[in-house]
Amino acid sequence: MRILAIATIIVLATFAAQAQNAAAPVPAAPTLPTIVFVNSDSLLNNYAYFKAVKIKLQTLTQKAQDEITVKGQAFQKKVSNYQKTANALTPAQKAATEKKLATEQQTLQELQQNTGKQLQEIEAAENTTLYEKIATFLKGYTKEKGYKIVLTYSKSSPSMLYGDDSLDITKDVVTGLNDEYTKSGGK
Repeated sequence: MRILAIATIIVLATFAAQAQNAAAPVPAAPTLPTIVFVNSDSLLNNYAYFKAVKIKLQTLTQKAQDEITVKGQAFQKKVSNYQKTANALTPAQKAATEKKLATEQQTLQELQQNTGKQLQEIEAAENTTLYEKIATFLKGYTKEKGYKIVLTYSKSSPSMLYGDDSLDITKDVVTGLNDEYTKSGGK
């Protein structure tokens, strides 16, 4: 019986040792951060698509300003000519000319307002496209890298006060976005 008791103790001790070994924690692999950030100032300054859109908007704005300036100068010449010849005109001619000039002035003001509105709409559409391009890229990028949240940092609008440089993925994101932009033929 004594041998049976010793054998039982040995079997129990073996099971206990195996249970401890199975429950011993395995050293964990280093975990990657799940929250990272992108410096939006650097992103926009280095993203080729944004640079192209910025140039496009500046060109459209300059053309619109030039058109309005030319039309405004032509209108000013008409006003100046009217003022020089107003004394020689009959009251009916003055009234007709003033009415015509008032209509032209209103048309010029409407052109300015409509042009400004159109430029704002174009800029809003381009900003939406820019956001969609970045968000689409980040969706795939974060899935590939295992990130769960991507924050933005900007000096001009700091919603995030500090982020360790090891969490800054701006350079990788800019490279990836520019690669996609180049592959799409600049679209």
